[in-house]
Amino acid sequence: MAEEDPEAEYGLRLAISDYPFAADGLLIWSAISNWVSAYVNHYYPEPSMVAGDTELQAFWAEVVTRGHADKKDEPWWPKLTDARSLAGVLTTIIWVASAHHAAVNFGQYHYGGYFPNRPTIARTPMPTEPDVSGGSERLEEFLKKPEAALMECFPSQIQAALVMAVVDLLSSHSPDEEYLGDAADAAWEEEAAVRAAFDRYKERLREIEVIIDGRNGDMALRNRTGAGVLPYEFMKPFSGPGVTGRGIPNSTSI
Repeated sequence: MAEEDPEAEYGLRLAISDYPFAADGLLIWSAISNWVSAYVNHYYPEPSMVAGDTELQAFWAEVVTRGHADKKDEPWWPKLTDARSLAGVLTTIIWVASAHHAAVNFGQYHYGGYFPNRPTIARTPMPTEPDVSGGSERLEEFLKKPEAALMECFPSQIQAALVMAVVDLLSSHSPDEEYLGDAADAAWEEEAAVRAAFDRYKERLREIEVIIDGRNGDMALRNRTGAGVLPYEFMKPFSGPGVTGRGIPNSTSI
């Protein structure tokens, strides 16, 4: 859905410009990348320091050969040879465990809480077109009274209520949730350069929230605003507790 383009913002040109997940995701990805790069460059100022870190190299070898044993021989695995390659790997790990997960998890109730929008089970077969054997009685019933056929097909009340409760739980933030860039680790206070980089990271995440609000108010972006369209807020970094449809925890949180 995107091509590398050095002249495009963030180095990627989206195939669909009005694609909220990608457009907002690039903002978050860039913020994470800048923070991680500053952190890694502080502790690994020379390429040889990355290549010569035996613990780091052992960790990456385990990720490739044991964590992804079926893909360990693929040629596309990055090599940890310098700070840039290390920052790229860490950015990917942080992205997957935080923003990517948040985008697919915390909106479940918005789309599936109303079960006709995304029913989790069909209790009757789908009506089919008539065939040489004489047609489908179910199709005739459906055409005569489609609402009755649909109610018979939809989940029962107890099935729907159970799924609604589950997706409500999955979509909820706990009161003590720790959000991306919200609080600095105590050890970072000891390094002025690291603390300054984290403060820039946190400030950028606050700016991104304002940018996303602006996009959600732009009537030209039809996939995120307008009649019957939910504003896309899944990439807004911060949130209160409960089912809010926004907020990116530091890591996968259920």
